[in-house]
Amino acid sequence: MNLIWSFHWKQGKRIAILAIALLLFVGVLYAEADPSRILPAAATGPSAVYSVKTEQKIVALTFDISWGEKTPGPVLDVLAEKGVKKATFFLSGPWTSTHPEIAKRIKSMGFEIGSHGHMHKNFSEYSNEWIDDQVRKAEDAIYDVTGVRTKLIRTPNGDFNKRVLEKLHSMGYTVIQWDTDSLDWKNPGVDTIVNRVLSKAHPGDIILLHASDSCKQTAEALPRIIDGLRAKGYEFVTVSELISGVNPKTRTE
Repeated sequence: MNLIWSFHWKQGKRIAILAIALLLFVGVLYAEADPSRILPAAATGPSAVYSVKTEQKIVALTFDISWGEKTPGPVLDVLAEKGVKKATFFLSGPWTSTHPEIAKRIKSMGFEIGSHGHMHKNFSEYSNEWIDDQVRKAEDAIYDVTGVRTKLIRTPNGDFNKRVLEKLHSMGYTVIQWDTDSLDWKNPGVDTIVNRVLSKAHPGDIILLHASDSCKQTAEALPRIIDGLRAKGYEFVTVSELISGVNPKTRTE
C-alpha cells in the first residue's frame, strides 16, 4: 500500500512540476508579446517619453543644437515668420556658452529649453559619476546664459538604458525621445524630410528636428512641415505642455 501511495505521490509531483514549467513558459511568451504586461506601469521605474496618448491634434516640434551658428538663425526666422510660438529646443552646454546670443534669442522668443548634455557622447557607456558631471555642466551653462534651469533632457544620440534613466530621474530630469524622426540629420533631401514628417506625425507626437549646422536642409524643409501639419489640423505645443496632465507613451529601454 505504501508503495502504491509513494508511486502516485511521485507521479503527482512530476505533473505539478510540469504544469508549473508550462505556465512559466506561456508567461514568458505572453510577456515577450507585450512586455508592458510583466509589471504594472508604475512598477517599471523611470521611462523615456516618446509621445502622449491623446485625441487632440497637437504635436511638439523639437530641435537639438550642439554645433554651429549658420542653421539656428534661419530656423528661428522660419518659426517667427510662420507664427509658431511653441517649440522645444534641446541645447548642449558648450554650444550655449559659445553662442549666447542665439540661446538668448531662443529664450526671448518664448520657446522651451531643455538640455542636450555636455559632451556629445553616449551616456550608457559611462559611469553615473560621469553622467552627473556632464548634466551639471550643461545645466549650469544653460542657466548662466538663459536663466533657465533645465528639467527636460534629450541625451546625446538619444542613447540611454535603464541605469541612465534611473540616474537622470534621480537628478530631477525627464528624458525626452521622439516618435517621428525627420532624418534631417542625414540631409536626405528637403522633400524626403517633409514627406517623412507629414506621413508619420500623429496626435501627441514628439517630432525630432535639428538646428545644428550639420543639418543643412532643415530650415528649407521647415516651412512646408509647418504648413502641412496645420493643413492636417495640428497645433503646436511645447513638450512640457504635451506631457502635462496626459498619460505619456513611454519606454524603459
